[in-house]
Amino acid sequence: MTHYVYILQSEARGSYYVGQTDNLEKRLSSHNRGQVRSTKGRRPWKLTYFECHASRSEAVVREREIKSRKKRRYIESLIHTERSAAR
Repeated sequence: MTHYVYILQSEARGSYYVGQTDNLEKRLSSHNRGQVRSTKGRRPWKLTYFECHASRSEAVVREREIKSRKKRRYIESLIHTERSAAR
């Protein structure tokens, strides 16, 4: 089963949220409905970046790696790199 590491950006405040899930669409919907305590005060959210991983354990390791950096510049570089690759 594919697992995802994702980065959301608050459209209200511009802040970022990093998480992991096995159902990206459902998880984004949960964030935007206010069902996630840590993000409900900063809605609405938009998906700005995601990565696919073969297992949950791989996704958790990558999520922790991104969160450990805790630098806005690092998160924005991931997003920018992804957008450049999509062109």
